[in-house]
Parts: sequence; C-alpha cells; structure tokens
Amino acid sequence: MRRRGTPVLIVLLLIFIIGVAGVITMYVQRHTPTKEEMDKNEYYGEMAEDEIPLIFETEILESRGLMEGDTAYLPLSVVNQYLNPKFYWSEDEQEIFYAHPEELEKIAPDDGSGRVLLKGDQVYLSVDYVKEYTDMDAQMYENPKRLVVNYKFDHQIVTAEKEEAVRYRGGIKSEILTSVNSGDEMWLMEEYENWTQVATADGYIGFIPKDALSDPKDSDREVQYTVEDYTSIHRDEPINMVWHQVTSREANAAFDEDMANVTGVNVVSPTWFSIANNKGDIKSYTSKSYVQKAHDRGMEVWGLIDNFDDNVSTLKVLSSSSARARMIKQLMTAAGNCGLDGINVDFESMTEETILHFLEFLRELSIECRSRGLVLSVDNPPPQNYTTYYNRREQASVADYIVIMGYDEHYNGSQEPGSVASLPWVTEGIEDTLKEVPAEKVIHGIPFYTRLWRTAAGIVSSEAISMPQAEEVIKVHNVETYWNKEVHQNYGKYEDGNDVYEIWLEDADSIAEKVQLVPKYQLAGVAAWKLGFEDSSIWKVISKNLTAK
Repeated sequence: MRRRGTPVLIVLLLIFIIGVAGVITMYVQRHTPTKEEMDKNEYYGEMAEDEIPLIFETEILESRGLMEGDTAYLPLSVVNQYLNPKFYWSEDEQEIFYAHPEELEKIAPDDGSGRVLLKGDQVYLSVDYVKEYTDMDAQMYENPKRLVVNYKFDHQIVTAEKEEAVRYRGGIKSEILTSVNSGDEMWLMEEYENWTQVATADGYIGFIPKDALSDPKDSDREVQYTVEDYTSIHRDEPINMVWHQVTSREANAAFDEDMANVTGVNVVSPTWFSIANNKGDIKSYTSKSYVQKAHDRGMEVWGLIDNFDDNVSTLKVLSSSSARARMIKQLMTAAGNCGLDGINVDFESMTEETILHFLEFLRELSIECRSRGLVLSVDNPPPQNYTTYYNRREQASVADYIVIMGYDEHYNGSQEPGSVASLPWVTEGIEDTLKEVPAEKVIHGIPFYTRLWRTAAGIVSSEAISMPQAEEVIKVHNVETYWNKEVHQNYGKYEDGNDVYEIWLEDADSIAEKVQLVPKYQLAGVAAWKLGFEDSSIWKVISKNLTAK
C-alpha cells in the first residue's frame, strides 16, 4: 500500500510544481516590459521618395515636408498656419511676397536661391528661409529622416531621471518608439495615473512611466530671432472718434453744420473712399477744406474706405497684386493731396478665402502708411464663431488700431427683436478681441442708433432710427420704459392695432456704461456710428466716461 501511494504523491507534487511554475511564468510575462520596437515607417506613415514627416512640438502633421538634395522644405500652408502668416504667395505674379515694415520683398521660385520651391501647384519654402523671419528651432533626424520643429515653446518640460523606454501607448506591453537617457528633456503633453504622455526632442510622441520623470517646469527659452519693428502710432490721449457718413463730394459742405454741437471728438472718419471696380480703382469724395476745418477744431481725419459696392468682388480685387497696388497708390495720392491723418479700412462680410488676401492688403498698405506717418485703423466685427478666420492678431501686427464694431447684435433680418448692442454682448466682444489684440490698439465702436422693432402677424421687421427719433417714438406713443438689467438699456413696448412695437434705447444711460469699458479694459478709445444720429448731450457723456476711474 505504501509503495502504491508514493507515485501518486510524486505525481501530485509534480502537478503542483508545474502549476506554480506556470503561474510564476504568467506573472513574469505579464509584468515584464516588452522589448519589441515599433516600425518607424508604420509610425510616421508611408512617404513618397522625397517626402519627410513633420513633427511640430507635440503634433505629427498630416502634411509632409520635402527634401531637395540637402535642403528641407515646408509647405507654405504649414508655414502660414503654424509659423508665420506673413509669407504670401502671389498667384498672378508667381512669387512669394514678404511685407517688411518698410518694404515688400518678392522671391520667385526660379531665382536660383533655392528659398522657394514650386511643385505642381504646391508652394514650398526652405526651412532656412522661414527661419530668417521666424522665431523657431528646426532639427533634422535620420532613420527615418524627419524634421522636428519647435515654435511656440509654451509647453511645460519634464526631464528623464533615468534611462527609460518611450512607448507608443501607456503600458509596458506597448511597442517601444525610442529611449531617453537621464537628463533628456521632453515636452509634457498629458499626465495620467502611472504614465505621462510626452513629445521627445527627436520627434516621437509617446508614453513614459510617471516615476521616471522630474516635476514639470516652464520653458525658459528666450526669443532668439530679432523681431522686425512694425512701428505703430499711438496717441497719448484716448481716441474719441466719430464716423461721418459722406455719400457725395457736395456733402462735405455740411461739415460745419454737422459738427455744430460736437465736443470732445479728436478724430473724425468720413466715408470718402469705396472700391469702384475689380481693377482696384477707388471712388473718392475727399475735400481739402473739410480736412482743414477738422484740423482747426483739433480733429484728425481718418478717411474710410469700404467694399460696399455689390458690383465689386472683394476677393478678385484683393487677390490681385496689381489691383491692391493700384488701390493703395490712389489712396496715398488722395491722402497726400487733402492732408489726411489716417486711413480707416472698413471691409465687411469677407469670406474665409478672402481673408488671406485682405491681410496681405493690410501689410502692403501699412508699409505706405508707415512711411508717411498715416494712422492705419481696421474695422472688425466682434469675434464670433463664424469670424475666427479674420486673424485679428495678424491685423494688429501691422495696423495701429483695431476697431470693434460693437453693434448689430440684432439687425434687420434677425428672427426676433432685440438690442443692437447689449452690454454683456459688447463686453464679450471686447474680451474676445483682447485675446488677439493688445488693449492699447483696441478702439471700442458704439452705436448712436437703435432699432424700432415691429411684430405684425408673426413677422418681425425693424428700422434703424436715431436717438432723437427714438425719443420722439417714446413721446408720441406715451411709452413707459424701464431699465433692463440684463442688457443694461432702457426698454419700451407698445401696441398699435394688432402690431407690437419694441425698442431697446441707446441713450445717455446705455452709452455711459459702454464707454466706461474703455478705461476698465484700458482700451485705446471709442468710436461712434454715426455723426448726426446722436443727441447733442451725448458728447459730454462720452467725454466724462472715457477717462472715468
């Protein structure tokens, strides 16, 4: 019996040992980091023979760079989006334009310098050419060949405290992308419980154990590029501007009458110029005597140019180098002949396709204004989701002032009645603009008009009326008004037959609160649309609140 039991015990012991070994093996396998490396060509994606992947700090771009011999090239679209929007491809002249503060540089693809490359319809710029005018670092790495570009330098940095693998995913079983040594720095992207997502200096974006890294720190890199000085004109006192709608040369004669009760205004902007045709000719209503009268009253004159002619294609004009040059030349000639102090650009309803050319127009116009000491101001709608492409930051880099047209919150055609410029909406427009434009360059545009809204049989319509007209409506219809705390305006409502009328008043109370936003946000000043729509008492209200503490 003993002899028979011994083999059974041995078998059971062997089974136990094998089971334990299996468990240990599974445990070891589960907790042993894989040494498998990821295929780099798979990681960066398939490339044509002359293409190279582009790694911009913490992003691997879908766009590819090019190698021509030993020279690396970036697509112009990538340069404009990430690095420097001032490089502009002139389709009609087949050249790259670069607007410096005092001159316009032009580079053709076939000039022999190798700075510009044209392949099919795609434009590329050499990395060295871009670096001439851009604060950036660029480094080429091999196996596979790839270009790593740093340009924002606003991410936090973490340092490897020991040699460690950087993996494609978080987890020790994920394939290895690369390895870092103790002291190597990486961009910090995201921190998780046990793993940290990083971007390595040599162009890999992956995960590393959190305990292998130092605490994050801010980048201390200083600007290495000598920034060109796009000088701006700034007045010591707040701008108090009013737009003056002038629709004919003869209308200039009404200057004295229109300005009779005006006080405190130091800039008047008459609507003197319009784009006349797609060749870049302009209509002009300038008057030398008007300018002299304004100067005698201590006012500067900033002539306004608009794009309101429906027969003119703003895209065609601005995308033509010759049309832009023609328009600018005529503006400068007119400005010189009548003694203008500045140009106010009021191009509205521009498409995303047009903005690229509009920005180039502003750059080229700024060169001429800067050389003549003319103030360049640009009117913009308040930032909205549908105007993010306006690139107010780039506008402000070459213009002296950016004017927010802080009105038309509700406009003719709106589906429901409402304020032309409620205070919360106006404030939001200012705060969003300040994300792109320095406060000292922002002029806050306010309305002198309101809208009388009519709802008849469910159909909403409105008409723009002046301050005196609005007061007349209130008086004639005996309308009771009250201060609406939500919009910060006096509101009134009345019925006439079956029709319902509503009005959100622009008056001394609402204007005072709007103007107080100028000192609150330390803005450059205020501009009002339009002369003749105001109550004469409003000028004291503006002056009083423009510098209120």
